Amino acid sequence: MQTQKLDVHEQPSKDGALAQTAISRLRQLSMKLAMAEVHIEVFDAMQPLENDWRALERDNLQSLHQSYDWCAAWVSAFQRPLAILKGTYAGKAAFILPVEIVRSRGLAVAKFIAADHSNINTGLFSEGFAETGGSIDPRDFAGRLEQALKGRADLLLLQNIPLEWRGRQSPLAGLPMVQNQNHAYQLPFLSSFEETLKQLNAKNRRKKFRVQSKRLEAAGGVQYILPETSEEQHRLLDIFFRLKSARFASLGLPDVFADRETQAFLHRLIDKRDDDRQYFGLQMHVLRLNGGHEERIAAISGISRKGDHIICQFGAIDEELVPDTSPGEFLYWQTISGLHGKGVALFDFGLGDQTYKRSWAPVETAHYDVVLPVSPFGVAAGAAHRIVTRGKAHIKARPKLYKFAQGIRARFG
Repeated sequence: MQTQKLDVHEQPSKDGALAQTAISRLRQLSMKLAMAEVHIEVFDAMQPLENDWRALERDNLQSLHQSYDWCAAWVSAFQRPLAILKGTYAGKAAFILPVEIVRSRGLAVAKFIAADHSNINTGLFSEGFAETGGSIDPRDFAGRLEQALKGRADLLLLQNIPLEWRGRQSPLAGLPMVQNQNHAYQLPFLSSFEETLKQLNAKNRRKKFRVQSKRLEAAGGVQYILPETSEEQHRLLDIFFRLKSARFASLGLPDVFADRETQAFLHRLIDKRDDDRQYFGLQMHVLRLNGGHEERIAAISGISRKGDHIICQFGAIDEELVPDTSPGEFLYWQTISGLHGKGVALFDFGLGDQTYKRSWAPVETAHYDVVLPVSPFGVAAGAAHRIVTRGKAHIKARPKLYKFAQGIRARFG
């Protein structure tokens, strides 16, 4: 009997290639026919959609920021008009795009709910619809979305969407887009904290941790605290607002957490949790100095969780306390090491290119904005968004130019 080894570089047989091509075409045709039968409705309230919404969000790959509880907290605080898009196929929910209408200077923009405080957006798709994302007819999909929003919005602007997320292509990928100026940074969790560190420069990171530990001990020592009570969590969130306000003021930047609606939204998230589903809207983590600084917070951060995905929403440090110890980085070490063994697969540092994120995160994810005009006014607004976004990306890609731009912004607000 003769045997033949198949060269790993050998191309598939012609028959096999033809079969694969045929299957691919059949799938694309099937999806196009299916899209013709998708019925899109627009809802101005969340409650009628709750059952379908919660069923779709059980998929581990759907973003926390489109979860029902997250969106409900925002809607309760801001009370903006809603235009939630629901697609139905064969009597079942195929997708939900949680959209609100933001009005500015006569322009009505349909955006993801809470888009201003989202680090990653995916929309909500049934698993079957999501898995066929690459074969959706983008023109048909765009046309149906545009038709659904006519008279409600001038522009559909869905921001911060990864075209591929954890191996799955976004069903939104074929729509008109521009790459967002910000990327996100993630740290995959491996079997242990030690294994996770091997993805980084583990030797230098451990050395830095030892130096930080000695300096903090010399300052009286610190406690890493994860408060158990809701009352303490709320109190620490208010401390974060004060610390962050001082930081923004020192940089001459606007305080994005200053308005009462945003603060109310974040306070509501603290009370959104479901231990069975490994979900919490917001959880405060703190590094507090001992000794004479019993009530002094050196560093504080807020994280969220949905399934095996942790997202760091924000962080702040007290600029006057132990500034030479990098207390924020020390807090991340404590938080990340403490999350190992608790079913976490990915720690997400969120949007924005910062040195500490690059030092912790070996994975960088590009995000994109869907820019779909609905009215003639929206065509002009969409073109402006593309120009501004590309301009920001151009500046951020050039450190000297970006530093100059930051200085101008700090000086003139």
